[in-house]
Order: sequence, then C-alpha cells, then structure tokens
Amino acid sequence: MALLGWSLLIQTLEFLRLLRMDRVGSWSIQRTEVPARPAWVRPLLDQVLQGRGYQALLILRLVLALTLLAGWVHVSSAMLLFVTSVLLLFRWRGAFNGGSDFMTLVGVSGLLIAQGVASITGEAEQGWRAGLWYVTVYVVSSYFVSGWVKLLRPEWRSGRAMTIFLDGGVYGPLSPHSVYRHPTVARLVSWTFTVWEGCFPLALFDVRIAWFMCCVAPVFHFLVYWYFGLNRFFWAWLATFPAVLYCALG
Repeated sequence: MALLGWSLLIQTLEFLRLLRMDRVGSWSIQRTEVPARPAWVRPLLDQVLQGRGYQALLILRLVLALTLLAGWVHVSSAMLLFVTSVLLLFRWRGAFNGGSDFMTLVGVSGLLIAQGVASITGEAEQGWRAGLWYVTVYVVSSYFVSGWVKLLRPEWRSGRAMTIFLDGGVYGPLSPHSVYRHPTVARLVSWTFTVWEGCFPLALFDVRIAWFMCCVAPVFHFLVYWYFGLNRFFWAWLATFPAVLYCALG
C-alpha cells in the first residue's frame, strides 16, 4: 500500500509540474473528441479537467496518495482514487505514460476491491485476498504476454530489436562502439529478459521463484528508466510485487 502511495505521489507531482509547462495537451482541443450526447458530459468534464477544477483534482489525488503512504485507507478513499485515476486517463486520451498508467489503475482497482469486499463481508482478510489476487493476475499476465510476444518476433530472437530500441532511447543513438551493437551481447540480453518475462507465471508455484522474479524485475525496470526515461514504469510495477509474493505464499 505504501509503495502504491509513493508511485501515485510521484505521478501526481509530475502532473502538477506539467501544469506550468504543458503546451500540447490542451483540454480545449481534447474535449472535441468527447461525444456531444448526453449533453451534460462535456460541461461536467470541463469543470474537472481544466483550470482550478483540474488543480483541485490533482491536489485531492496528492492527499489520497499521502494517506496511503501513512498506512491509512478506507473504501471511500479507494473509490476516490479510482475515480481520479480514470479521469486522468480520460484527460490524456487513454494514458499519459503508456502501460505504467494502466498498471497504476490495476493497483488502485485492487485496493478498491479489497476495501469493497471487506466493507460488504466484514472480513478484511478476505477483502485483501481478493484485491491482491486481482493485481497479481494482471501483473503476471503483463509479463507473460510481453515475453511471449517477443519470442514470436524474429527481431527480438536475433537481438536486433534491442539495438533498434536503444538507438531511440534517451542516450541514443548508440555509439558505433557500444557493447549493445555486438550481435552476441544484444541477443543474450534480449533472450534473458524474454525468457524471464515469459516464465513469470512460475512465480505462483513457489515463493522462492516469486522472490527471484520480483528481484530481477527492478533491474529490468531500472534499465528501462535509465535508457528510455520511463520512471513511472519502475514504481508502478514495483508497487505490485507485494501482491505477487502474497499470492505465491497462499
């Protein structure tokens, strides 16, 4: 819960900073894509996705993130987090930072499920179990699908895709003498992460495997951050690993 709060805190601070810098994601442009019917939708979104309404939305999310960091959560706060997360996805036409935003929504949804089930049944443990399994299924599936998609692509099996992606990274293009331009190195790195991702479901069979998979993951996501600047991916997925470890123990 604290890791999810930390991830949400960083994301929200980025959105607040973007208020003074953004010259591209204008809501006045994006609102034209909202259906004109029912008639109340556009005016309502205008109130919460621009100007002071949008600032208030972000401040509310910031406060909710801090409550998670402090270890406090309630079904009402979980619902507010879910609603604000959906509104932000809508504000940025699906996602601001790709899969990391959707994985954040998965984490928030798991929190809402946990609190909702606990509120209905009066069993907190049952609620957390339902929420953590929801998150785990999505996390395991995300790695599994990513790994096997790579395995089916010849450019990933040969390692060529690794070099192409790094050429387009923060520090790209790679220098002519970069170690990643060596076919053997590129193929080895590509196959290492492809196999790790594709075998991630094995984490559910033994907690020791789960620990191994979850320890490799921060290395993988840190490299993604380092070479591509995608810092949100690191924290969004890291916040889900306690759920994987919990389910592996169960």
